[in-house]
Amino acid sequence: MKEFVEMIVKELVDNPDLVELKEIQGERTTVFELRVGPGDLGKVIGKGGQTAKAMRTLMLAISAKKGKRAVLEILE
Repeated sequence: MKEFVEMIVKELVDNPDLVELKEIQGERTTVFELRVGPGDLGKVIGKGGQTAKAMRTLMLAISAKKGKRAVLEILE
């Protein structure tokens, strides 16, 4: 899932080399910390938060099939 999210985000931003996605595994939850370059935060969040919401929904669906919970934190 990490590679999938990273690929999507790199296509959205102007500075794909500055995208960092850290995966923190817990017993029941996986936390993904997404860091983007200056000025790219708005592109990842999208108008009205729609892009971020779509990514979080997709991650929830994938992780639910695996019996885990996924959380996406977006940081600049």
